[in-house]
Amino acid sequence: MVRRFLRFVAALALVGLATTVSAQETGEDAVPAMLIADRVEILGDGKLVASGAVEAMQGDYRLKASKITYDPETETIDIVGPIILQQGENSVMLADSGQLSTDLKEGLLDSARIVLDQQLQITAVEANRVGGRYTQLYNTVASSCSVCAARPIPIWQIRARRVVHDELEKQIYFDHAFFEVMGIPIIYLPQLRLPDPTLERATGFLTPYIRNSSELGFGIKTPWFWAIDDHRDLTLTPYLAVDYTATLELRYRQAFRRGYTEFNGAISYDNLTDENPRGYVFGYGWFSLPRGFRLAFDIEAASDADYLDVYDYLNKDRLESAISLTRVRRDKMFWAEVIRYESLRSNESNLTQPYRVTDVTWRRRMDAPVVGGVLTFGMDLHGHQRRSAENVIGRDVGRLTAEVDWWRDWIGPWGLKLGVQTAAFLDHTVILDDSNFESPVTQVQPYGVIDLRWPWIRQGARASHVIEPVAQIVWSPEIENLTPNDESTQLEFDGGNLFSLSRFPAYDEFESGLRANLGLSYSLQDMSGWTMTATAGRILRAEDLGQFDGFRVFEGQTSDWLAELRFEFLDVFSFNNRATFDGDLGLDRAEIRFGLEQDTYEIASSFIWLEPSSIENRGYKIREWNIAADWDVSERIQTSIDLRYDLEFQRAARTRLGLEYRTECVDYGLGILRRYTEIDQQDPSTDITFQIDLAGVSGAGTGRSRPRRLGCRG
Repeated sequence: MVRRFLRFVAALALVGLATTVSAQETGEDAVPAMLIADRVEILGDGKLVASGAVEAMQGDYRLKASKITYDPETETIDIVGPIILQQGENSVMLADSGQLSTDLKEGLLDSARIVLDQQLQITAVEANRVGGRYTQLYNTVASSCSVCAARPIPIWQIRARRVVHDELEKQIYFDHAFFEVMGIPIIYLPQLRLPDPTLERATGFLTPYIRNSSELGFGIKTPWFWAIDDHRDLTLTPYLAVDYTATLELRYRQAFRRGYTEFNGAISYDNLTDENPRGYVFGYGWFSLPRGFRLAFDIEAASDADYLDVYDYLNKDRLESAISLTRVRRDKMFWAEVIRYESLRSNESNLTQPYRVTDVTWRRRMDAPVVGGVLTFGMDLHGHQRRSAENVIGRDVGRLTAEVDWWRDWIGPWGLKLGVQTAAFLDHTVILDDSNFESPVTQVQPYGVIDLRWPWIRQGARASHVIEPVAQIVWSPEIENLTPNDESTQLEFDGGNLFSLSRFPAYDEFESGLRANLGLSYSLQDMSGWTMTATAGRILRAEDLGQFDGFRVFEGQTSDWLAELRFEFLDVFSFNNRATFDGDLGLDRAEIRFGLEQDTYEIASSFIWLEPSSIENRGYKIREWNIAADWDVSERIQTSIDLRYDLEFQRAARTRLGLEYRTECVDYGLGILRRYTEIDQQDPSTDITFQIDLAGVSGAGTGRSRPRRLGCRG
């Protein structure tokens, strides 16, 4: 009770202090101070003495001490420690004794120590606070490492004659600085500037890292970051390697009020080729436009086919540069895109491959008057060009397709669901540089569909079950295809197109004839979070029209069997399997995807099985296993793996291993990449990277707790 009373009296006593301070200030927004203490005395000379668990607050400053003496004549506070002066959540100053102004922004502290963002500590013989912005420290040691009796020497530290901490700009300046490792001086710097660890973006050098490459040998990268302003920055990274390259990498980012852009690139001079300089540029961006439109672009360009792979910038053998404009509404959709392709594959010619592809799509959906149901109108414009003007292999195509579609369904007795669909496509195609086809060509392709579904539903105490058999009859007249098939060269069979009008993904080919799409699905949803979906189906045709010759999954009167299975458990576990089997249940193609996520590890894996297909330009089997995993072994050790293993060639086509070891003040990162870039390549290339990040200096500790130093307890 007495303690509460004294604290109340102390608070009242400081009202006079606050009044005195505010009278001296020119601003009208001075924040009043508050004082809490176990005991308060007013001496005969007018000094106010507070002692015992003293706590003073002024704005965002909070001061804790064992004793405070306020002198109204000098308007200073003499403080007896231990002193804790906290500003906000990320800056704490500790000291033994000192003298400060009443607003806590000016003064001198003895045996001071600053702790920034609970990471970087700066210890000094004395600290001088100036103007509430600068803190000058003398005879300093800065480090984020822990010390104890068993480990008295930090892993790293910076000794300096003087340190100035600019709280406004969040910069730390060192005069006559020595960087030491385990107490041994490594480098001397007359001047050194480091960002305050609370600063997210600061101009200056970033942590360098080492790279050893089979092609380029030992090298080092030293990034330099330029924070141009609060919405733009530029990173320049010189890269020098002994065997030999001189490379400058760059990254430019800019945020807009309604958009974002980023560009990455590099320019190199090396001895791997006579074609110098070499380089690449990748960029992307998006902008939100008025009336719901969105503009996006991608830029991808490289000087030669091997550059991206040798320098490990991107594992990509086809480059795509695109610009698109989209708008999606509840009943409308507009999409326009122009793509420029550049193939880096040795078996493809950029003269005969389509290099510019243009697509414009418009859809409008509405309720059908009189007859009911849903009516959809569509318009598609497509064009692709080749660089070559040679007959046949230099063919260019332009196509305009108009579409109208009507769908309606009814619920019948016993829960039967009957659906009816009609559609018609008007296709006008212009063909250039190919004497095998007449031009222009205009075709009409109608469709009629009867869809019958009978869902069986069972609701249990803990789970719901749905079994749904589906029979769909589709008819479209046989029409001779008078246009080249340039787009629908890769066909897939999955649950998404089992009940489609056409299995061809583009309008350069329409599926014809009378056929039945048959399927059966089962779904389970458990209250604990488990879901399972299984689908099986097949396509039966009245006659084989030869449209799918060469596509093993679809050719003949009956397609392969399709089987899909999917398991999911919340955001923790997922399993997806898709496979097709021929009539004798021989596996033709299969794909398995698996994912598992826990607090300490995350795994994503896939397996692909494909048989050879001449029509798909695949003259060999594909048996490929992929796995990507991250594992936090402990608070100190994190590992990662990214593996692509070719079971057909019995070798890892690409392997990336990562290892990170963390201490209380240093992160060590090791990366190993081993890869085959060609099918007939005998010896793989290997890259090794190594990087060291200092907590509190390079941002290594941002958002993560730090482990305690080994050998130190308590």
